Amino acid sequence: MPHDVLRPTPLHALHLAAGARMAPFAGWDMPLHYGSQLDEHHAVRTAAGVFDVSHMAQADISGPQADSYLRRMLCGDVARIGTGKALYTCLLNEQAGIIDDLLVYRLGTDRFRVVLNAARRDADLAWLRGQLAGFDVDLTPRDDLAMLAVQGPLARTQASRSLPDALRVATADLARFAATEHGDWLVGRTGYTGEDGFEIMLPADSAPQVWRTLLEAGIRPTGLGSRDTLRLEAGLSLYGHDMDETITPLECGLAWTVHWEPPHRDFIGQAALAARRTAGPAQQRAGVVLACRGVLRDDAPVFQEGRQIGHLTSGGFGPTVGRGIGLARVETGAEGVCTIRIRDRDLPGQLVTPPFVREGTLRLELPPLMQA
Repeated sequence: MPHDVLRPTPLHALHLAAGARMAPFAGWDMPLHYGSQLDEHHAVRTAAGVFDVSHMAQADISGPQADSYLRRMLCGDVARIGTGKALYTCLLNEQAGIIDDLLVYRLGTDRFRVVLNAARRDADLAWLRGQLAGFDVDLTPRDDLAMLAVQGPLARTQASRSLPDALRVATADLARFAATEHGDWLVGRTGYTGEDGFEIMLPADSAPQVWRTLLEAGIRPTGLGSRDTLRLEAGLSLYGHDMDETITPLECGLAWTVHWEPPHRDFIGQAALAARRTAGPAQQRAGVVLACRGVLRDDAPVFQEGRQIGHLTSGGFGPTVGRGIGLARVETGAEGVCTIRIRDRDLPGQLVTPPFVREGTLRLELPPLMQA
């Protein structure tokens, strides 16, 4: 396919028929919203919404040394998860920079599924393939699969009726970060919005009918626009904004994804990351909330007492928070009041600890509103 041609997901025709505003994303033609990004945001916080996330890359890793291979490749240790469990962690380079953040599901003793960011697909697969030497492992991209994310407090109950009978029973009491498999279907209870829900991986030719059934069950179609405001309120980092190959997990709030024990595991990037931890990272992640009306923007500089201490890595308006919010990388130890420079205006703000919202509930005390 030529590079200037956007790829459609298996649901593309249904998005167009629903009047979706489409936008290019990582080489795909994706729905941004279906009329109101704000309404879609609130639908996920209060009821349920479904996202077409078929653009995300899925790949199966199997073979007698699949476990050993992934213990070398990932900073999180797959030995800690049993069959039917999921792990969120990072793929690092030798300098401990983040190649990608990902979910890995253990499907068996020597069988795994990884879910990668769409924009990082080629870089990730090239890196993973480049490290196969010496391991008896097969790496198989699953371009035959689609993926739907059903999120919201009512998501699981409303979505379960759209699943095959075997999965409907198996997902009834599925724990968080657990998954269940039926043929080529895999349902995991994970998410990227701060709400409960299912990630449904299924054969691409089954996706349109399941999408229709989910909508008939009262679940609202939701686009990538609301997905970003939901993840920002949830304080979840976004690749290419809050992290990249020059940033380690210690500097972007993902230190918890690193498993240092056992020390002899020797994952890629371990030595560089250990040295950074010993020296102490110069920067840390922080949340920022505006103390005035306005919207925060990516890359805006953050100041304290007239001195720049960092910059926003993600910014926007939090519909549930009702304020401009963002994630920033600032000097280690920074806290308290700050100012954020937007278009030559210094706006009052507060450094906070994310998340802003989780499971529909505001998780911080907002600073009083001031005049900018």
